[in-house]
Amino acid sequence: MSNLFFGALLLAMSLRIGKSIMVSFNHSLPKIYLQIGLTACFFIGPFLYYFLKTTNNQATSLPKSSRWSIAMLFAVVLIPGILFPYQTYPKLWNNYFVQIIYAEWFVYLVASGFVIKGLLKNCFHKEYKLKTAEIWILTVFGGSVLIFMFFQLALWNASFSLYLNGAIAFSFSLYLAIFTLLYRKRNKDLFASGQDKYPNKKVKDDEANILLPRLEKIMIEKELYKNPDLKLNDLSKDITISSHQLSQLLNDNLGKNFTTYVNEFRINEACRIMTSDNRLTLESIGYEVGFNSKSTFFATFKKLTGTTPAAYQQKKNVIHSTDL
Repeated sequence: MSNLFFGALLLAMSLRIGKSIMVSFNHSLPKIYLQIGLTACFFIGPFLYYFLKTTNNQATSLPKSSRWSIAMLFAVVLIPGILFPYQTYPKLWNNYFVQIIYAEWFVYLVASGFVIKGLLKNCFHKEYKLKTAEIWILTVFGGSVLIFMFFQLALWNASFSLYLNGAIAFSFSLYLAIFTLLYRKRNKDLFASGQDKYPNKKVKDDEANILLPRLEKIMIEKELYKNPDLKLNDLSKDITISSHQLSQLLNDNLGKNFTTYVNEFRINEACRIMTSDNRLTLESIGYEVGFNSKSTFFATFKKLTGTTPAAYQQKKNVIHSTDL
């Protein structure tokens, strides 16, 4: 999924840059080229946001709410574009639409920063060593911010040179991204941001028999799963093994990745709350057990239990009433 959004991000940027270069050297181009460039510009921020979000969460599919959000973005930009084409309404585009597009781009840049806020904080810790996956994410995000800055300055100052600098910034970011991409491909962790396996280092059975009960005890007693920002590295520190070993332990001995392991605790706790406390809404229960969105909670609940939270709660209430 992250590959798809990265490709879409590059396409949107390429259309935007292509428009700027063509207009810089040929001012008599048809207005449709300007409209295509600005329309593509509208999607740069959203595609960056969803690229970082799916990469950060290692998502293979988008929640239904996110798909609807993207569909709404397409409707918002395409419908006015059809009703008010640049060719007929140039002042409307130059005075209003372009301001809205750049404001939306900026909002999504800020939202993207929040998605990787933990990684951005780590950049300022001297002891922290960035992984290749994290370098890749920072490269894409930093390049996007740089391009936005140049084009925003061009919008404010109407400078020919700044438009060319925007194209240069894009080229620099693209080549840097390709270099990082090739480097990461060599290291076989392309677009993987979190859970690195420790190849050919299976945890011994006797050691696994000690670590797994200790891990479960810590998860339950400290309720670590309720932390929506819980990372593999955080959990590995609690049982004093490396994150690589913990990932290998979960994969080899339980057949689960880190996300599935943690989500099982969250769903079990959610089920317990549903059967013991009817005062909380389903959405509140999701946040209570560690999920950071309603859609993720609902999707994970159905994946692990085979039913929806509402159906599960209704069934338990019926059973409880029968027992009474």
